[in-house]
Amino acid sequence: MNRTGSGITDEQGRILILRGVNLGGSSKIPSNRNKGPGFLSDPASVSFVGRPFPIEAAEEHFERLKVNGLTFTRLIITWEALEHSGPGIYDEAYIDYLEKILIAAEKKGVSILMDPHQDVWSRWTGGDGAPAWTLEKLGMDLDKLEAVGAAIYSHSLGASQGLSVNDRKGSQAAAGKPRPMIWPVNYSLYAAATMFTLFFGGNVFAPETKIDGESAQDFLQNKYIAAFSHCYSRLKSCRAIAAWGVMNEPHPGFIGYKDLRGLENAALALGPVPGPFQAMMAASGRKVSVPVHTPWLKGSIRVGRKIINPEGQSLFKEGFGCPWKQAGVWAGEAAENIVGSAAGDVVCNVAGDTSAGKTARLLDSGYFSAVRGRPVRFTDDFLKPFLIRYIQKMGESGRTLFFIEGVPHAENPHWEKDESSPGTEGKVSAVPQNVVNAFHHYDGLTLFSKRFNPYFTVDNKIGKIILGKKKTAAHYSAKLVEAKNWAKTQMGDMPCFIGEFGVPFDLNSKKSYKTGDYSQQEDALSLYYDGIDDNLLGSTVWNYTANNTNEEGDHWNGEDLSILSNGKTRGEGGWLRPYPMATAGLPINYTWHRKAAVFYYRFCADANITAPTVIFIPGLWFSGKPDVSVKTISVKTASENNCLRTEYSKEEQKLFVFNDGYAGEVELWVRSAR
Repeated sequence: MNRTGSGITDEQGRILILRGVNLGGSSKIPSNRNKGPGFLSDPASVSFVGRPFPIEAAEEHFERLKVNGLTFTRLIITWEALEHSGPGIYDEAYIDYLEKILIAAEKKGVSILMDPHQDVWSRWTGGDGAPAWTLEKLGMDLDKLEAVGAAIYSHSLGASQGLSVNDRKGSQAAAGKPRPMIWPVNYSLYAAATMFTLFFGGNVFAPETKIDGESAQDFLQNKYIAAFSHCYSRLKSCRAIAAWGVMNEPHPGFIGYKDLRGLENAALALGPVPGPFQAMMAASGRKVSVPVHTPWLKGSIRVGRKIINPEGQSLFKEGFGCPWKQAGVWAGEAAENIVGSAAGDVVCNVAGDTSAGKTARLLDSGYFSAVRGRPVRFTDDFLKPFLIRYIQKMGESGRTLFFIEGVPHAENPHWEKDESSPGTEGKVSAVPQNVVNAFHHYDGLTLFSKRFNPYFTVDNKIGKIILGKKKTAAHYSAKLVEAKNWAKTQMGDMPCFIGEFGVPFDLNSKKSYKTGDYSQQEDALSLYYDGIDDNLLGSTVWNYTANNTNEEGDHWNGEDLSILSNGKTRGEGGWLRPYPMATAGLPINYTWHRKAAVFYYRFCADANITAPTVIFIPGLWFSGKPDVSVKTISVKTASENNCLRTEYSKEEQKLFVFNDGYAGEVELWVRSAR
């Protein structure tokens, strides 16, 4: 595959619409320690061999994907999977396993996007991605992360931690009953926010914080890039690899915070969530009263207060401390209670205890908001330099496309000009021409509430309620138009791709598992795909988890979005649909009318391309030979009948349309012969 202007093309010059899945949800966790009391124990001895599925089942799974037209796979791999035993110690057995997986994909004609995946930094901060030793190198005690409020774990939420998703009064959840989709709260908590801030901006905001003699930023970035470079160098001969990602859903941590006394830009505010200064105090050994939040139209509202770190434990081992104290963000001893005060004020009174002599002061509430007097923009000043470093280093291993991401549903970088950046020295080089903007597209209301209503959603960016099915569909499509326009005007007309979108299959308390009716999920997926088709975008749906079950879901944080469960696909009416796989010319627009089983495609044929246009025609909707109509517009073909030559392969479920020297617009209809 190659990037040509704002499109992705194959070797024949045809524009590709890439469509596939994320493989898979359980790849975020080890294969030898995936649940129970030992889930986070002995981090050096884990193994990810067998994720996303046993090698003996690989060809079966890739064949299923190919048959369903899902021939472009975003393969989930994590930093932890590569380097869990310690810095520079790579799991060669896992890379050997990946090589076998890639060989099976090539055999079945499935292309692979290698995806370095993370969510909220690591498994020890409630998600997946980085090895445990990245936290330990900063002196964090892994056993105390949850106790001090620096992280929360969905698998262990109970009376000591959680709130029900529907609990607006702040009462405690039943012991052992996890809150669905609570994991994004970790982006606002101390451990993940600190690690992201050091990873992207440690040289600017914590220059005195060192790891093994290097700055924290240089150490972490160098190790990350080295791990994936080593993996690529081992796998570069695998022809199934079509592209590499850089980092799934990068996050700024504290970078850009205007006021450390409050909560800003929270991915999800649900339950007790401290502001950054409160989080620093709790991590440094004091009990802290923090607001209890519940999601609202735009962000969240406060519904009470709760004490975190009630035992007053310190997160740090002996000889270590909060890097933000060392950087001069705050000074003194941590107060017993921190409740949003003016910067520099002393606040300390929990349960009437003023704890004299144990006070702390916030010295600079806007510490992360500006550098050398200039407001920071995370994606331009810190994310972009990292993206370029990664791409340049990985490019030494071979020629490939790179799929980049901005902050989900928020900022993307500019790429038009070389600009001075506080995150690097000197100028930042222009973006390479082998880069694709791979953003994500979820309906937050459906995702977090596990309820879907096609007549109602919320635009969380502006806090607006959307009413009506047509307006909801238009809202989904408009979000994609907005993202494409940004890439066109601010990112050098960069090609766009949707790396993730999807719908929970356990909607409405798993009602579909009892009834076998997945019509709601199909309606939701159809709305998403309609918007994707409107914008001529490639996509990989989240997700395909080979070991998904109704009881365990995707085996990660209570999620259950897999289109495969108990060994069978589900919700096909939403995601199994015709689309142009390769176009010998320029796509203009295409639509799929599911109820009528009619596919329409309009494109501008290129006479110089001899390879045919290829359209996927799934047998689910076209069981016999479909009724095909092709019409050239305004200019007749050599045969003078205004038609182009077509061939249909029932076995491959593909329609081939040949230009035969014709240049100009083409209209094509495919209808079921039933």
